[in-house]
Amino acid sequence: GAAAGDEVAAMPVDLGLCPVYAPMLGFMGAAGALIFSCVGSAYGTGKAAMGISSIGVAKPEIVMKNIIPVVMAGVLGIYGLIIAVIIGNSVQAISAAGVVSYSSYSGFAHLSAGLTCGFSGLAAGIAIGIAGDAGVRAVSQQPKVYVGMVLILIFAEALGLYGLIIGLIMASNVSESCEPPSF
Repeated sequence: GAAAGDEVAAMPVDLGLCPVYAPMLGFMGAAGALIFSCVGSAYGTGKAAMGISSIGVAKPEIVMKNIIPVVMAGVLGIYGLIIAVIIGNSVQAISAAGVVSYSSYSGFAHLSAGLTCGFSGLAAGIAIGIAGDAGVRAVSQQPKVYVGMVLILIFAEALGLYGLIIGLIMASNVSESCEPPSF
């Protein structure tokens, strides 16, 4: 134990700027990025795989050529993982001395970054799944549609990429100022 008079001098902290719940906001952003991106990735993969499986029965030779929507949907989960790792590593715990150094500004920035990436990944996954399913079915009927299908999928994937880019920018906006203003 500590002897009398050995107290650690803690810096004054404005709990309005750095509340104890701020790390929860950051972790919610990390979780949201990964969860929603993976839901979009799973939906896109599953929906596109339904189309690929149905055309594969009649034309097994074109299955590997038409696997592109599944690959593109899988990348969406990686976008969420990237943001989740960045945010998760940025969240700072309360120190042993009880000093809070993770601000609500940082928490809300990380929450917003995670939701931006996550919901963009979800929307892209839905678009890739629907366009991929219809696209591979169309390619099985008319092979000339292949280039058009790939272009549509690229634009759908771009939605997830936009969320990743903005999420990275938002996750880099942090404030470590927890000290009360001095007038």
